[in-house]
Amino acid sequence: MGVYFGVILVKSEAASWYRIQEMFRFEAFHMFGLIGSAVLTGMLTTWLLRRSGARSLDGQTITVAPKERGWTRYVLGGATFGVGWGLAGVCPGPVFTLLGAGVWPMLVVLGFALLGTWLYGALREHLPH
Repeated sequence: MGVYFGVILVKSEAASWYRIQEMFRFEAFHMFGLIGSAVLTGMLTTWLLRRSGARSLDGQTITVAPKERGWTRYVLGGATFGVGWGLAGVCPGPVFTLLGAGVWPMLVVLGFALLGTWLYGALREHLPH
């Protein structure tokens, strides 16, 4: 599934630094369309899971936990994610796809993504949740 997802990212140009920069400059609709279709697919899938009472392979009902109230964590998290995305020109998903395609500078992005994940784990107790 990972290889299939990687091929989709490359073929749809979702892993393209140029497409991502076009989106941030509001020069093209391409990435907004991709992201919008992903959001709609997620909304539809979540609605179907809730409505159908779907069960996992071990028989447990699949549930979707409600979001926590408040805006601080979402704004801070979104801003941090957005700054990283803007600086690197890529969100975390396509990093491995680009590495697989031979874009070796993504090793720097992967290193900092792992560092950021480690820092969050180390500082989690002191952050607003």
